[in-house]
Amino acid sequence: MPILTALQHGAEAQPLQLAVEVGDDRLSYAQLREAVLERLGGNPTGTPLRTGPTLISQPNGLEFVLQVLAGVAGTGSVAVLDPGWPQEQQLEVTGRLGQLELTPDAPGTSPPPGALVDGPPESTFLYGFTSGTTALPKAFSRTRRSWQHSFRRSAEMFGLTRHDRTLAPGPLSASLNLYALAESLHVGAAFHTLPGFDVAAALASIENHDITRLVAVPAVLRLLAQRGLTANQSCPGISCIVSGGAKLDLDTTRLLQRWAPSATLVAYYGAAELGFVSATVLAPGQAPQADETAVGLPFPGVRIRIVDQDNAPVVTGVAGTIQVASDLVCDGYLWGDDGAAFQQHGDWCTVGDQGFLDTAGVLHHLGRGHDMIVSAGSNVYPQEVEAALQALPGVRAAVVTGLSDPGRGLRLVAAVLADTDLDVADLRAASSAVLASPKRPHDYYRLRELPLTAAGKVSRSVLRRWIDQGDSRAIRLH
Repeated sequence: MPILTALQHGAEAQPLQLAVEVGDDRLSYAQLREAVLERLGGNPTGTPLRTGPTLISQPNGLEFVLQVLAGVAGTGSVAVLDPGWPQEQQLEVTGRLGQLELTPDAPGTSPPPGALVDGPPESTFLYGFTSGTTALPKAFSRTRRSWQHSFRRSAEMFGLTRHDRTLAPGPLSASLNLYALAESLHVGAAFHTLPGFDVAAALASIENHDITRLVAVPAVLRLLAQRGLTANQSCPGISCIVSGGAKLDLDTTRLLQRWAPSATLVAYYGAAELGFVSATVLAPGQAPQADETAVGLPFPGVRIRIVDQDNAPVVTGVAGTIQVASDLVCDGYLWGDDGAAFQQHGDWCTVGDQGFLDTAGVLHHLGRGHDMIVSAGSNVYPQEVEAALQALPGVRAAVVTGLSDPGRGLRLVAAVLADTDLDVADLRAASSAVLASPKRPHDYYRLRELPLTAAGKVSRSVLRRWIDQGDSRAIRLH
């Protein structure tokens, strides 16, 4: 994490300023610097003899923060594992990291005694992982330079200054929240999180700490806005809400605008391997567009194109594979590169996401290539079907997946989370009005809650498991 120099500056310029608070535990910038130096044992440049990253698998807490900051001091690096992974998966990833022959970076210039510095921009500081619940996550590496460039652009896009107080209530092991911590320290702002996610605790933190900036996935933002509005408590002090990790749907956008009427809403699309790709910015009171596939204009410094299966650019409006040219991307995989995920074609990179660019230059995201459902020989992007169903009054969210079918290969099914009692006839009519026959679901389910991963992302695989196991959270409609 290339922010040690910024932490050193913050400790000198504003030593009493709050740096990090996790629950009831807090450290000022001066205290945070001293705690990191103590971890390093007086060697702020890191240990050049280290041949591998510091492994971190911690729940939220100051211990997590200190391990990360001490691990990346000087030319050091960290591998941040999700503590929620099954033990077998943790051991497999740890074992693979231990077997890697990583060449230690050359030590940087020695700083003055008691000071912290970052390593060379081209040096590796982070080993990250794609999300996964059963399959072994792919591992990738990232240089300090990629986040240094990213900090400058995201701070401008999000309007982040040292006067902000950011709350990211999710797990710090998730890239969305780890980055929020890093960019807050980069500008000298205060960062808040919770030992574990709790709606009431998050709302109390917003009120008690005068939070000005909220960073979370859409599912978490929805929970906070719903609880706040139910209690008739708005949050006029929040000036910015940053949503990432999944598409921010129209219903949640409207809830957030009611709950935090003074907030600018920034919803970005990206990937752990690619960094930021595009973003949509809504000023306070600005009406959102009812387009469930649009994910905004290119992020500053990022170029986007759409290509066909032969890697040839396609014309505006035609769907294909999304490719980006950017200095924010990672350096590639350490393992798990099956050729179907992160790919580079000269300056252009992709993780296999599908989409198109409209005439205004707005990117539309249709899902991952592997999410595409082939049913009776027809290719169906589930997000396109979800968008059609979410336009139906009363439907808060829709999730579409494919189930094994001996005749079709995969049978298209849809599950909806609704405020009202919807029957199959209503859902079929909504599908028939806007979708071609091959894209209309064959079966419908009513959700009691959204199928989410531990990181709060909507998961089609979780939905398939619920249906296969007859879970009461997904009830078939007849």
